[in-house]
Amino acid sequence: MMVQQAHHEREFSYQFRPMVATDLDAIMEIEPYIYEHPWTRGNFSDSLKSEHSAQVLEQDATIIGYALMMMVLDEAHLLNLSIAKACQKQGLGRLLLEHMIQVAKKQKAANMFLEVRPSNISAIALYENIGFNEMAIRRGYYPAQNGREDAVLMGLTL
Repeated sequence: MMVQQAHHEREFSYQFRPMVATDLDAIMEIEPYIYEHPWTRGNFSDSLKSEHSAQVLEQDATIIGYALMMMVLDEAHLLNLSIAKACQKQGLGRLLLEHMIQVAKKQKAANMFLEVRPSNISAIALYENIGFNEMAIRRGYYPAQNGREDAVLMGLTL
């Protein structure tokens, strides 16, 4: 799926496509630079082997974002949604999230869930803006520099 977006008087062409194993080199060039505790290559590989819904966002045939989602019955669980550091703050996270919501709807999901670090203020603002609501706090969910960090569980009715 192609998406056109005007940004700073330049038009960019973005494309979504399914993630494949050969994308992992490019993804591993992004993941460690945007997270203190990044997913490993094995995490991505396992997710692909489990046939989770995995999409990449490309600009000029270069991967600049990716998302992985697990379907369980009629629930979509967003596992990872990431935009390359140099491409952040341009609305691409929203573009990718909206795409994943459409993917979930095509798979007949009734709800979408995700966890986010409470310290990730910009992600929480995006999720709330899209319509996600805080449902619960998962204590000690994420690894952190000084032990563990909680997660905010958020949900969206599709």
